[in-house]
Amino acid sequence: MSQFNITTLGQFIIERQSEFKYAKGELSRLLRDISIAAKVISREVNKAGIAEIIGETGEVNVQGEDVKKLDIIGNEMFISTLSRGGECCAFASEEEDDMIALKGIYSKNGKYVVCIDPLDGSSNIDVNVSIGTIFSIYLRISEPGTEPDLKDVLQAGNKLVAAGYVVYGSSTMLVYTTGKGVNGFTLDPSIGEFCLSHPDIKTPKDGSIYSLNEGNSIDFPSGVVEYINWCKQKDKETKRPYSARYIGSMVADLHRNLLKGGVFIYPPTAKTPNGKLRLMFECNPMAFIVEQAGGIATTGKERIMDIEPSELHQRVPIFIGSENMVKKALEFVNK
Repeated sequence: MSQFNITTLGQFIIERQSEFKYAKGELSRLLRDISIAAKVISREVNKAGIAEIIGETGEVNVQGEDVKKLDIIGNEMFISTLSRGGECCAFASEEEDDMIALKGIYSKNGKYVVCIDPLDGSSNIDVNVSIGTIFSIYLRISEPGTEPDLKDVLQAGNKLVAAGYVVYGSSTMLVYTTGKGVNGFTLDPSIGEFCLSHPDIKTPKDGSIYSLNEGNSIDFPSGVVEYINWCKQKDKETKRPYSARYIGSMVADLHRNLLKGGVFIYPPTAKTPNGKLRLMFECNPMAFIVEQAGGIATTGKERIMDIEPSELHQRVPIFIGSENMVKKALEFVNK
């Protein structure tokens, strides 16, 4: 990419604004606000060690997980940024028990609701492994100007107007979709801008990577165990054995598989029969992105994006990634 032929995220959003049927500028500004918060979090992540903001606070979030210092920073950053922007009326976070009605001057008139996992894979923070942010945007159901309601948040994934993620790794990258394909932007720290680096991402229909926490396989359904064994068998025609790759951060694992081709699985287990990952904060937005890139996202029984949520922190199993790989995994699971 020539240094004189750069498309920034802001420019790209404005150029594509007409593709969105509700476009009046609010969604463009909301995506801009999210990118600003992501830049700040990227800065904090990169200086975490020397700033003594790694480690745990001693508190536990609604999921029963230890809260990291950077989790709090990320959560508060998004609340602050979205409150000032005014395009968003309500905010839901993996770190909060309940939905938050934003209190900015213009928030009640905001057309959108944002659901966020501020720092996915936060257990990796202390060991300097890639983590990320996952976000999703819905059009509110309640009347603008009124107090937002939980029903504004509890919408099926097929109602999403935008979703994306940010990877904080060797470089910081933002990937998003508004239902018109998937595009990726890499943060250029020299100019402080996300620049288009991965236009029109299409995930391969086949791949050679399977990603899951194989250490829990003793609790997996037998079909998943059989699929893992199949992945390990040698077969030239299907280019097996496949490679096992698991980082422990959904953002990082899915980002790799999205680009290279692969399947990510978090199945139901004996300990978590309803799955472990959160529908509203992780599965819906990632399913939207992967489907827009040509992949599949399912619980094993139904399309992720067709699930009608019943509670904010609802968990579901997930099989997501390259079309043919997901279908093959489901053959084992469903037989």
